[in-house]
Amino acid sequence: MLPLEQLVRDARASAEPLALGDTPEGVEQEASRILHICNACRYCEGFCAVFPAMTRRLEFPSADVNYLANLCHNCGACLHACQYAPPHEFGVNVPRTMAQVRVHSYARAAWPRAFGALYARNGTALALTLAGGIALFLVLALALRGTLAGHAGAGNFYQVFPHGLMAGVFSAAFVWALLALGIGTARFWGELGVSAPGISALGDAAGAAASLRYLGGGHGQGCNNADDRFSLARRRFHHAVFYGFILCFLATVVATFYDYALHRQAPYAYTSPPTLLGTAGGLLMVLGGAGLLVLNLRRAALQGDPAQRPMDRGFIALLLLVAASGLALAAWRDSAAMPQLLALHLGAVLALFLTMPYGKFAHAPMRLAALLAWAVERRQPLRLGLAED
Repeated sequence: MLPLEQLVRDARASAEPLALGDTPEGVEQEASRILHICNACRYCEGFCAVFPAMTRRLEFPSADVNYLANLCHNCGACLHACQYAPPHEFGVNVPRTMAQVRVHSYARAAWPRAFGALYARNGTALALTLAGGIALFLVLALALRGTLAGHAGAGNFYQVFPHGLMAGVFSAAFVWALLALGIGTARFWGELGVSAPGISALGDAAGAAASLRYLGGGHGQGCNNADDRFSLARRRFHHAVFYGFILCFLATVVATFYDYALHRQAPYAYTSPPTLLGTAGGLLMVLGGAGLLVLNLRRAALQGDPAQRPMDRGFIALLLLVAASGLALAAWRDSAAMPQLLALHLGAVLALFLTMPYGKFAHAPMRLAALLAWAVERRQPLRLGLAED
């Protein structure tokens, strides 16, 4: 461990905060500086997985910094507990620095690598413009075909867009998103250098992800958002979005089974499993997305990286648009507005798939990989020269 005097000198020499536009190396150096200070203090050791993982290290090379950054859930508890946080001259801001490291780790792991630059420009305007542009293109295509109206009472989506066209386009976009996310996560996992996980480690990581364990804050009271008050709202809204997304995915899987195995084509009855799953998922996504957007708009400037908020809000806005347009389509599928609503919903879904690997969604698989790495690491003996407190 570095002497305290050396830590003080290093902290004073580089206490200026970094921004999204700074180089990955500069951001990682700032993170290493802060982690050395935290390693000497250890006040926050029981707050989340980041700090016990940090104490197993004496130095913080690039791979370790990126690992710890993706292990951070940005609950904010450490910022409000830290005696060296701004305006202290050390300028220790773990949530902001970890957020800055994370976005660079997404860009570095992106596939294809040239697409990594999209993270810096993936904002609300881009997300909504892409969704709106695709929807407008579909509406114009319908107008040229003369099928923009005349479907009142039919409720048959495949009279508007052929089943084969929708299945082909959206399957290709979804497979692309999964492939890009999978390769990016595999690159990140390869840099961690951890051994293959066992059953208990897999269960531990899955439990932490499913319960959002580390969004409970340092004392289980929740996150800090606009001030130093604790709230579980962020955890609950994340749960609503996550499980709403899972229910919508299950609705699609069940509908696919109905179509290809049972030869029953949409639209399905409002009491059918695909419709019930999709409606419940859409409502949860709207509730969770709206709540997360409000929290993001109210969040204190020191919490996280303000430069990344357009990317965060763009992702939330797309989720809201997908969910709200899907619910509207289900509610008015027998009306004359069905073709326009279908175009809007398909445009939003396609925009979501195309931006998933290069926006905020990338944090999900990479954070799961970091949680799995921690589950493996904590089951291993400490490195030589370190001892349990």
